[in-house]
Amino acid sequence: MMTATMVAGCVLFALGCGAERAPGTDSATPTHQTVTSTPSMTPSTTPSIPSPGSPEPVEPKGDTIDPRPVPWISATPEAGGERLRLVWWSGVEPCRTLDRVEVEESAAEVKATIYEGPARDAQNVACIEIAVQKTTTVTLKAPLGDRKVVDGAK
Repeated sequence: MMTATMVAGCVLFALGCGAERAPGTDSATPTHQTVTSTPSMTPSTTPSIPSPGSPEPVEPKGDTIDPRPVPWISATPEAGGERLRLVWWSGVEPCRTLDRVEVEESAAEVKATIYEGPARDAQNVACIEIAVQKTTTVTLKAPLGDRKVVDGAK
């Protein structure tokens, strides 16, 4: 019974979606309608939406409100292993701002922890809910070598 009702509803919907005909035309004769569009203007106060592709480079700004650890998705050694490039998913600033990156080094591993929080001046600010891939680079005290890189947020 439920299936028959759904099929009947779909048929009625499809019949109601037919093209409108000009008065006095044969229903077998198709009509054509030209649609033009006007580009919309975006106010200059609208925040830009990050473009897809490579991660957005950011620097730690510090002084965020209640910064929390954020997991990163990759850590790539650079400059002969003296630096570590971290990439993670985040949100738009000022609601999701890089506060700092803490690095703990031992003989066996390097633990990198990203901390983010809203900027102090972000109170009563609305941010769009969109994922942004960000990147930052930290300098190690000693070249990475064979040490394992660990995410401090996990």
